[in-house]
Amino acid sequence: MRDFTDTRSEHTDDELWVCEHDPVYTLGQSGKREHVLNSADVPVVQSDRGGQVTYHGPGQILVYTLINLRRAGFGIREMVTRLENSAIALLAEQGCEAHSRRDAPGVYVEQAKVAALGLRVRKGCSYHGIALNIDPDLAPFLGINPCGFEGLAVTSVKELNIPVNMDQMTARFAQLVELHLSA
Repeated sequence: MRDFTDTRSEHTDDELWVCEHDPVYTLGQSGKREHVLNSADVPVVQSDRGGQVTYHGPGQILVYTLINLRRAGFGIREMVTRLENSAIALLAEQGCEAHSRRDAPGVYVEQAKVAALGLRVRKGCSYHGIALNIDPDLAPFLGINPCGFEGLAVTSVKELNIPVNMDQMTARFAQLVELHLSA
């Protein structure tokens, strides 16, 4: 992502990269090691994204957003809102009411976080993105203070009793991210 961002020009098309990761804890630029309570055998990797610490693993969909914000015509706060709204829209389609919080970026159902995000802007372009917990093992979140918040509950689409088809949910989530970023 850094290489793509560093080598892109004003004319380079924006891209969305959609993937799952092997189990890993990532510390954002302001990440404090003390928020990693017990990493067990999960590697801890420093990242240049914003935010504190989070977990990535199978069953969690990441949409990396390589967007020229100047060309898109919006800033980082609006980018965060658009990404949050993408996950909120996906959950709404499934009959689940979700919301964002101004004090803690991400998407929540009641008080439990279902999607986390962290971004970096360089040369007027964003990278990193949003992670939606569709059907991951949630146990690794107990080894951290998610996003630097002690005791923050984390949930998943499956835990919310929404039928899960990873391929369909991944495709729809990517569509909604693209739609919200281009609106």
